Amino acid sequence: MKECGRLRIKDLLKIAPVGGDVLVKGWVRTKRGNKNVAFLAVNDGSVIHNLQIVVDVARFGEDLLKQITTGSCVAARGKLVESSGAGQSVEVQAETLELYGGADVAAYPLQKKGHTLEFLREIAHLRPRTNTFGAVFRMRHAMAFAIHQYFNDHGFYYLHTPIITASDAEGAGAMFHVTALDLNDLPRTPDGAVDYAQDFFGRATNLTVSGQLEGELGAMALGLIYTFGPTFRAENSNTPRHLSEFWMIEPEMAFYEIEDNMDLAEDFLKYLIRYALEHSMDDLKFLAGMYDGELIERLRFVVDNKFVRLTYTEGIRILEQSGEKFEYPVSWGIDLQSEHERYLVEKYFKKPVILTDYPKDIKAFYMKQNDDGKTVRAMDVLFPKIGEIIGGSQREEDCEKLQKRIEELELSEKDMWWYLETRKFGSAPHSGFGLGFERLLLFVTGMGNIRDVIPFPRTPKNAEF
Repeated sequence: MKECGRLRIKDLLKIAPVGGDVLVKGWVRTKRGNKNVAFLAVNDGSVIHNLQIVVDVARFGEDLLKQITTGSCVAARGKLVESSGAGQSVEVQAETLELYGGADVAAYPLQKKGHTLEFLREIAHLRPRTNTFGAVFRMRHAMAFAIHQYFNDHGFYYLHTPIITASDAEGAGAMFHVTALDLNDLPRTPDGAVDYAQDFFGRATNLTVSGQLEGELGAMALGLIYTFGPTFRAENSNTPRHLSEFWMIEPEMAFYEIEDNMDLAEDFLKYLIRYALEHSMDDLKFLAGMYDGELIERLRFVVDNKFVRLTYTEGIRILEQSGEKFEYPVSWGIDLQSEHERYLVEKYFKKPVILTDYPKDIKAFYMKQNDDGKTVRAMDVLFPKIGEIIGGSQREEDCEKLQKRIEELELSEKDMWWYLETRKFGSAPHSGFGLGFERLLLFVTGMGNIRDVIPFPRTPKNAEF
């Protein structure tokens, strides 16, 4: 797309035949040359590849060239010609050159190469300019676009669920409180508790951990919906797999049984990975070369294989008979760890796996109970390297069973009246699942830390940028 005559580098690299005049704008990645000619490697963020600008020093003067350093922003107009240099097909011979903004060589943190990912997290305001994070954030865009395209093409409606909520969709868990009360002068009830009746919403409210429950309400009217938005967890988990603010994709489907749910999850994941392979190969090749040599092969592994489906009970039996020495012992009723999930995927089946029918005691209250009284129609999709990537279930549509389960877990029926009413007025079988967007991005980029697939990570003690 042109902007005031400018062509993006992504488009310039596709031009054929060459020979025309072009205008390119971007940031200088490297500068080299001699007293006669300078070579500027410029990148505008549209593609992993740089474009070389060839500058005649005598034409523009040494004073201007001295000001153009790594990190500077420039505009160059000139002729696009075939390049004789290695690693590039075309270059621009500059006829005009303008410096938009300089960069102090001594102060610019990205002046040198080889910075660690840990260091780059400390300068989140600048790390998008690196090749790595340019690739990651373009992948993030590509996956977000593909998610919306998939659901739109399959008849789903995009539902915006609230970020501020009075419910905890999981039935437990640490949440961020939302209040307009003066924290230095909190109103109190006679028994000393905070009087949330005087708060902005007239009750205690939190940042959402999931849009699922509200999503179910939409599905009971529109049939097929999906949510895609930020969610929040206040657990003090400072690990490579946890964020305090992250994005979730949560479809909810009326009239879907658990088998339909599994079919959708498999088709959805394969679509997203095919999209990445078809539309983001340059970035994938870069990330594979830099961080994960098996990345592209692993993506194709998921696309090319039909997912294995088996019950949790069958999975436990396989793990118990495996002879493997797991860090966490295996027995029926445990919540499977990543090492167990990866064994099933990577060693036993050598295919992605969908586990179903988990013990009800380790799953959420809203999952449909099986006739055995011990298990629920839950499903987890397990991938190589990361383990669980999707969690979902058929939802309990029977009001009596749902109410009894809420009582068993001592949840607040008073706060869940609206959810129960959907089972009283035109209840129907329905299902859904959740896909953590950043967990998907870990898989498709090959990055090892979830902080490196979101532009501005929110983690314990970290909300600077």
